[in-house]
Amino acid sequence: MKKVTYVLILLLVVVSGLVFANHEIKNKTSKKSTPKPLTAAEMKAEKERWEASPDGIKFKKWQASPEGQKVLAGAAKIRNQIRDSTNMEAVVTSLSLPPGSRLGFGVMVRINGDDYILSFGAGNYKFPQLYSLKVNDKIIIRSHVVSYAPKYSYPIVSGDYVERDGKIIYKRAPHKGGC
Repeated sequence: MKKVTYVLILLLVVVSGLVFANHEIKNKTSKKSTPKPLTAAEMKAEKERWEASPDGIKFKKWQASPEGQKVLAGAAKIRNQIRDSTNMEAVVTSLSLPPGSRLGFGVMVRINGDDYILSFGAGNYKFPQLYSLKVNDKIIIRSHVVSYAPKYSYPIVSGDYVERDGKIIYKRAPHKGGC
């Protein structure tokens, strides 16, 4: 009986030692994998390398095209309101996004005479009020970012806050544990 007890205790010590050693190895590797931030010169070189790539050349051509200029002008038109996170009045023009879009749930809106994609991202099925929007609804929008891509003929406004008839119908949850 004593031998069985000693063997079990020895086995317990060996297994706990292996678990502890494995934990230490995982902690050390995660600390090493953190990349250091790039310097300004490295960032500039990386940008120049991307601009010389086929994707970068394609993007530059799109920026210079009339369609790209229209999208960039639309984004610039609301940039101050985006930066200050002020209210923007919008009218819903379509309940569906352009064909082939991969932005998750969103609607088309008109702000100050220009059309925009109002995107809420994927996974916002928890807000049934968003699905109650109708064409010609007047809404108030707040956002923190406007973006664009050659794939889309409209600037993309990320919806942070949406109000209709004085009632909040959507408010983005703040990021957890981040900036």
